[in-house]
Amino acid sequence: MQFFDLAAQQARIKDRIDERIQTVLAHGSYILGPEVAEFETALAAFCGAKHAIGCANGTDALQLALMALGIEAGDAVFCPSFTFAATAEVVPWVGATPVLVDVDPATFNMDAESLKRAIAHARQIGLNPAMVMPVDLFGLPADYPTLTAIARAEGMKMICDSAQGFGGLVGNTMTGRFGDVTTTSFFPAKPLGCYGDGGAILTEDDDLAELMSSLRFHGKGSYKYDNVRIGMNSRLDTLQAAILLEKIAIYDDEIAARQRVAERYTMALKERFVTPHVPAGMRSIWAQYTLRASSEAERDAALEHLRSQEIPTAVYYPRPLHQQTAYAGFPADPAGLPESEAAARTVFSLPMHPYLDEHAQARIIEACLSVPAVKDAEPS
Repeated sequence: MQFFDLAAQQARIKDRIDERIQTVLAHGSYILGPEVAEFETALAAFCGAKHAIGCANGTDALQLALMALGIEAGDAVFCPSFTFAATAEVVPWVGATPVLVDVDPATFNMDAESLKRAIAHARQIGLNPAMVMPVDLFGLPADYPTLTAIARAEGMKMICDSAQGFGGLVGNTMTGRFGDVTTTSFFPAKPLGCYGDGGAILTEDDDLAELMSSLRFHGKGSYKYDNVRIGMNSRLDTLQAAILLEKIAIYDDEIAARQRVAERYTMALKERFVTPHVPAGMRSIWAQYTLRASSEAERDAALEHLRSQEIPTAVYYPRPLHQQTAYAGFPADPAGLPESEAAARTVFSLPMHPYLDEHAQARIIEACLSVPAVKDAEPS
């Protein structure tokens, strides 16, 4: 059994992918070939954004956005602590300071009240609150209406890290259209993944789009040897864009299939573990299906039992950023980050992909329901 079954998807569209790859090999434009622009158009159209700019990976997408929005030394950028390191990692690259924020215990996304406290704390220590960077964790969009209102009231900009959540909905608005810039990743395990590294930036702003297109190509101006600004080398390979063109063509169908898998899990497991919470009016794309145990001991028992049944699992994430060596010295919500710490102790994820058939899922569910009870488990 696979945690992510990329082979099943490949079998479905293999002929079309092979044809796309052969077309690229025939024309030989391996960097910024015609498939890149074609995919950028398709990606923007999928979510309704005005501009999409492909780049080398999701981390570079975040850095390009920070550069384009002028974030610099003395600025505070507010990031959730319960996420992958890339979100905060890019902030010191431009000289700014990541300020770590707690998450909501139900959604695991950035908590608004913690953000407010962190903003006040950043000002007290002499930083300029400049940027909010929410994450669409596990495929669920952040609470953008609330977070956007806070950011605008404080005069801050917003980068939406939708590496896990591209295609999610808040009301009728899809991720890719919130904030000043949205970034996403096409890492192979992502719901919309390529066969290597890849990423993209989406924006409604014409000037930002032009600037980020220049920055990804060494800061070029009218042509490649006219460098008008300091940039970087971060271009989406033509071969990866060609593959993504066939993947985005079936993406709506795969999101619907992920939803069916998630609904079966939730109906079967909601009395045994804490199942994922999707607020009313939102759609998750289920990058992961993440359960929560009542304690670390119960989580460990569940992982061991599922392993004994040859059910693959993963823990996203076993240690929040503020407890990691590289980030422990950065500012954080002065009230602490207890929900990030509790989540790290208790969450675990089950196999999730569009091709998980009901028979395999029934086996996973049966294994979860037979996890031995843990005596005297203390709530986390």
